Amino acid sequence: MTEPQRPRSLIGRLGKLLEDSLLVALLVALILISTTQIVMRNVFDAGFSWTDELLRLLVLWLAMAAAVAAARDDRHIAIDVLSRFVKGRALAGIQIVITLFTAAVCGVLAWYAGRFANESRLYEDVLLGGFPAWVLQSVLPLAFGVMAYRYLVHAAGHARMLIRGR
Repeated sequence: MTEPQRPRSLIGRLGKLLEDSLLVALLVALILISTTQIVMRNVFDAGFSWTDELLRLLVLWLAMAAAVAAARDDRHIAIDVLSRFVKGRALAGIQIVITLFTAAVCGVLAWYAGRFANESRLYEDVLLGGFPAWVLQSVLPLAFGVMAYRYLVHAAGHARMLIRGR
């Protein structure tokens, strides 16, 4: 893993703020909706029929937003045994391979998630009582695509380190 870099530009800082705000908003919505549903079921013997489906979608969106944020700073879970034994240019070379592999996996997942969302559109699947499912499922190809891009950027950073000899 590399050290997190602070965005240097105003657009980079605003993007980071937007991503972090989305994470907080999704988490707060998830907590409020689930708490409301629990209280309504246990106290009033009532509840909304669409809440369980919405909560599943919020968990999906929250997970994908968190994965995108983790990719921003190269903070995904990793087994990092090699960094204890390998240093310098060799480590940078290994990190290039790892980040390129990660980008490739994310790219393949983005492709297949896009196909999944498109098939959902073609079959006119609906969620939440009539909302087009593909719109809500489009977070999958979008998030995996962003992660693939970010890992390509990380690979380029490791390549610069390899060239510079650090």
